[in-house]
Amino acid sequence: MYRNYTTSDLLSELGRLQRQFQKFSSASSSIRGLGRTEFPALNIGGTPESLEIYAFAPGLDPASIDVTVERGVLTLSGERKSELLEESKSRSIHINERFSGHFRRAISLSDDVDPTQVTAKYNDGILCISVKRRESAQRRQIEIQ
Repeated sequence: MYRNYTTSDLLSELGRLQRQFQKFSSASSSIRGLGRTEFPALNIGGTPESLEIYAFAPGLDPASIDVTVERGVLTLSGERKSELLEESKSRSIHINERFSGHFRRAISLSDDVDPTQVTAKYNDGILCISVKRRESAQRRQIEIQ
């Protein structure tokens, strides 16, 4: 009536449940792809002087990317044109893993950055955005007298 589970049985069952959960919750046919991935992929970090955002957007025309800052939110948006011809009666598409269409990413900025001091450069498919920190937020050494 009752079954004794070993540690390996429990781990196996948890793994099965996790895979089942991911199958139903993560898979998405949206423009943003499968799972947790969104376009463009981002790396966000910082230095004492600035916040650094790297958006990985290969194959995009930099003119098709909009970077805006409003009310403490930095937004990346744009459109990726399809490189494939449309499906028709004489042509079918079996797999299309590279999406096309509109994209939008929003990043909340902390209070220590200056939204008027933003620079953006696109090189080799990577958009580098730098937001300077406010002078008052930067670390400074206090001389003891």
